[in-house]
Amino acid sequence: MTAVTSGAPALRTPSDRPASAVDTLRRYAPAGAVLVVLTAILLDAGTPALDIARYTGYALLAVVLPGTLVYRALRARPHTLVEDLAVGAAVGLVLELAAWAVLTGLGLESWLRYWPVAVLLPFLAVPRLRRHWRVRGYTPVPTGWAWSVAAVIVGFTAYLAESFLYRNPILPTGEGQAQYIDLPFQLSIAGAATHQMPPDVPQVAGEPLHYHWFGFAHMAAASLVSGVDLPTVFFRLAVPALCLLAVLLVAVVGWRITGRAYAGAGAAALMFTIGEFGYENGIRQLFGTQATFIVWGSPSMTYSWVLLLPLIAVLADRIGPARDVRVPPLGRGAWVLAALLLAASTGAKASTVPVVAVALALTALVTLVVRRRLAWPVILAGMLALAAQGFATAILFAFESHGVTIDPFSGLRPFVGTVDRPAGTTALLWVAVGLAFLVNLHLRLAGIVALVRYRRFRLEPVQVFLLGGALAGPAIYLLVGHPGSSNQYFIRAGFAFGVIASAWGYAELLERARLTIRSRILLGVGAAGFAFVLSLIQLGYPAGVYRAPSWDPLRPLLWWAAALAGLAVLGLLLWPALAGRWPRLRGRGAAILLTGVLVAGAPGLVMDAWAGHRYPNGGAYAVVPMPASRVTAARWLYEHSEPDDVVATNVHCRAMVDGSCDARSFWLSAYTERSVLVEGWSFAPRMVGLPGGPYAPFWDPERLRANDDAFTAPTPEGLSTLRTRYNVRWLVADRTTATESPALATLATPRFDNGPLAIYELHP
Repeated sequence: MTAVTSGAPALRTPSDRPASAVDTLRRYAPAGAVLVVLTAILLDAGTPALDIARYTGYALLAVVLPGTLVYRALRARPHTLVEDLAVGAAVGLVLELAAWAVLTGLGLESWLRYWPVAVLLPFLAVPRLRRHWRVRGYTPVPTGWAWSVAAVIVGFTAYLAESFLYRNPILPTGEGQAQYIDLPFQLSIAGAATHQMPPDVPQVAGEPLHYHWFGFAHMAAASLVSGVDLPTVFFRLAVPALCLLAVLLVAVVGWRITGRAYAGAGAAALMFTIGEFGYENGIRQLFGTQATFIVWGSPSMTYSWVLLLPLIAVLADRIGPARDVRVPPLGRGAWVLAALLLAASTGAKASTVPVVAVALALTALVTLVVRRRLAWPVILAGMLALAAQGFATAILFAFESHGVTIDPFSGLRPFVGTVDRPAGTTALLWVAVGLAFLVNLHLRLAGIVALVRYRRFRLEPVQVFLLGGALAGPAIYLLVGHPGSSNQYFIRAGFAFGVIASAWGYAELLERARLTIRSRILLGVGAAGFAFVLSLIQLGYPAGVYRAPSWDPLRPLLWWAAALAGLAVLGLLLWPALAGRWPRLRGRGAAILLTGVLVAGAPGLVMDAWAGHRYPNGGAYAVVPMPASRVTAARWLYEHSEPDDVVATNVHCRAMVDGSCDARSFWLSAYTERSVLVEGWSFAPRMVGLPGGPYAPFWDPERLRANDDAFTAPTPEGLSTLRTRYNVRWLVADRTTATESPALATLATPRFDNGPLAIYELHP
């Protein structure tokens, strides 16, 4: 991030005047402050300093540098330096993915650290490309914008520290450690991606992984290039780095599309500072999970955002800017960027491309109806999106549904329940649940109302595009169902569109209010104070814990919304008297009201971080045991095995419930970074959505029997079958699950024993 001391406006006013030392210091002070704070938090969380340095070098030299050079070569004219670097980083991630796919597919993953040379050499050797090393004519970045974005990054990193970094050690140090249930599964995919392209299901060796795994391939590439151990990348470095990049991208994309710097900063705050609206009652998952929680509970969502946000900017450029926006166009190279970002988005998160496609379709339809013309750039972009979705459906996901079905209002239905009630009561309950859904997830998008109002419903195509994306997310969520609530990710994709549109409307409202600098400062201080008071109330007076399925968990939210709405009504009634007493308030009531509405969700971030203190093992979410004895054995095996080795284990179940196996055990494949013959099979794509959920039986009884017999009744023939037919080299026996047969030590070579676990090696 850069800043100048003049507080330059959003309009492009480049200056080539050499900067003094003081100017340079002030310009880079926000970025320096972010770097210092992030480094301090990572060190405090137990991250080795050398690993921080290695990862920083990787990010700058192997992602940002090559990506920025390519972005500069594709875009027509520069806007801001921070845009070049942020969008360039996203392009670098796409290039990294391609390099990883080629080299890992050829078995040359050890060469991956040299892939940037393929980009850097042409930019050094070709005269026409050399000019992209040093670019002049950037629009200066306002100081207030730079510090505002820096504050969002620092605040969100502090949230990550409290909710994730401090709660999850890189490697567990005690037997009582637990983790959020999805984390070891995700780590296992990243481990597989260090040596497989495409990766298999790590828990079932050889089973195809038809899944959105590109984000975990990025983590594997980061480990391979930087030399930092994968658990350190996963639990310490990747998530904060992706979040930092996502904040920057919201800010620069918001600036580019709206033509207003502070609208971009506002959009970043709406996405990464303002949480879901609610009242703390111990329920962290109402209509899905906290968007703030998603960034570490599902890092693939964050990875998809850093590709989606520049994609929105590129498509908005092709659709055409609003009439009052003066930002340099990207030029024809935008089509190349769109193709690259769409291709990478296909496997980043399955929810991205459908939302983009619906947004483009709505834009084309509205343009046709309102302006009576075909919007050919929108149609071409839609064709690219459809091609990307076709590739994802047929190739990446192999037509697997992953449990997604057409099931309208499935996300709301549990709160209504199936209890017999009078029809009128049921209708009122549906209205209440619908209102709670709208308020809980979408209050931060209230600025869209101002945008539509002040444009008198005559939105320009780019604004229709943003509105289309904001509507597409919840519309798809309400249309489809998923047993694990994964349909919520469509809403998260829609947020990327919605916060920009909301900040745009808020910015236009402030412009019409004609606030002085002093008034803007007072409004900001008042908003911060309002958020502080709301957070204190929820911290001091949490509601009782309610359990779904029923509408009870929504009651605190609705009562809280009613109380704040009553406060707003009281303010409206008193406003004429207040404006009479203080004339400067005249014409500014709408700005104050919308500020309060947008800030009302601010306690969400605070309460989510607070949950980390109340539930120290993984937060207030479903967890699995992760004792140090298991991880120690797994890391020993990682250090003493080859990447292509297959491991067998006697642990398949997270727990036994009424004689059925909850097959969500992923720790061995996660920390060995090796394929397991049969570990926990519940997350295999073919199993998701089947009757029985995680308790559904394994689909290959013969394989499971051969695996288990090796521990309970080993024979030379049986172990030979494991070695020759299934390529198993290692056996990991967890004695807390079941003690292995004494005969195993005579038929295989004991290699490791820490008491609770033993590791044996099979020889050809």
